[in-house]
Amino acid sequence: MSATRGHAIQGLPTAELAAEFGTPLYLYDGEVIERQFRGLRERLHPDVEVFFSLKANPNVTVCALLHSLGARTEVSSLVELETVLAVGVPAEQILFLGPGKSETEIEACLKAGILALICESFDELALIDRTAERLGVVARVVLRVNPSFQVKGSGLTMGGKPRQFGIDEEQVLATTGLATAHRSVRLTGVQAYLGTRFLSEQTLTRNTERILDLAERVADRLEFELELVDVGGGLGVAYFAGEQDLDVDLLVAGINPVVDAFRARHPHTRLAMELGRYLVAHSGLYVTAVRSVKESLGERFAVADGGTNHHLTAVGIGSAIRRNFPMRLLNRDGAAPSARWNVTGPLCTPSDTLGKGVDLPADLRVGDLIGVERSGAYGPTASPVFFLSHGYPAEVLVHRGRARLIRRRDQVEDLLGPQILHDLEESPSPSSSPSSSPSERSSS
Repeated sequence: MSATRGHAIQGLPTAELAAEFGTPLYLYDGEVIERQFRGLRERLHPDVEVFFSLKANPNVTVCALLHSLGARTEVSSLVELETVLAVGVPAEQILFLGPGKSETEIEACLKAGILALICESFDELALIDRTAERLGVVARVVLRVNPSFQVKGSGLTMGGKPRQFGIDEEQVLATTGLATAHRSVRLTGVQAYLGTRFLSEQTLTRNTERILDLAERVADRLEFELELVDVGGGLGVAYFAGEQDLDVDLLVAGINPVVDAFRARHPHTRLAMELGRYLVAHSGLYVTAVRSVKESLGERFAVADGGTNHHLTAVGIGSAIRRNFPMRLLNRDGAAPSARWNVTGPLCTPSDTLGKGVDLPADLRVGDLIGVERSGAYGPTASPVFFLSHGYPAEVLVHRGRARLIRRRDQVEDLLGPQILHDLEESPSPSSSPSSSPSERSSS
């Protein structure tokens, strides 16, 4: 890093990238994505297949990079499915999950011949069966099962409580003949997702052990061959003060023996782990430029050109406590944090606060660049990008020392183009107009 250039990514000054591509924008460091994937893949049990969850970052180029490294994919919409197919991900490396699947989505999955549809309800199982029968195929289906137990230490817990996702363990185990009830469905496995943002290696090991046990019990009770177990994922990222990133060596030291024991019992069963945030969060930097600095009732405010419309996750959605993502000044080295600033965006709402009480230089000024770090997951796609019609920000991937625009910024025509302007002053047709007004009727 140069003393004059400020922050850089792979030797490219962030200020120069901001000048070239404009702000606000997302910058992704391809080296960090590779480091995250390879760092886990090289240590994790070789029989555990890593599936990239597109919901974390569905950009087609980010997906292509992870696929080139060996990641399989997990998708949850028709567009995500088309994204991974466009990248060239083989059908047998694609899982489709999520509640409320449409018949169109199910049909697309069946026509593509993906590895499995992960089923979230008995109603959905019947819909999959009808769709497969209409197409003349047999659907490979993995049951998403909500375990009866609950775990702690997750940023967002999925198990042990009422959820719209999956089928409760008690309901699954209480059914009889489910494996043969639908002629155009073949049950092939079990998936369970206990939560997200786990930062305890011991908890993740225990989760894996419990899910594998659950899968064995479900397959035995319903009498189908266990071809696939999806152990979810939920590997966390440390965003806030007092948190610590996972120790990969400690994590695999716990998980790998559990997998070995399962593999001894089920030598032909495929194992899947879904990872989204863990693979891409560290790589991302949200860059926003200061447009105005001011004081109000003794507090400093830096009003920037981008805010929660692009990065709602940074305000702690799903967390009971408001905490800041790591933030820093990008364009000036040597300017030490010496004051507390509220960093806000351009929206007409007081909730548009990216950071409250952020430590930044006291002499923060118009034109300075503020970066929200660890922003590669759940950025613009999990944000109200169309609020006030600001639109989608630019996205740039820095890969092997070169910056590539991987999504252009929304322009006015992108936002107005899909809208339809009608001439509402057209004269009504004779058949729809009233014969006379109330005043005409009263005067006649």
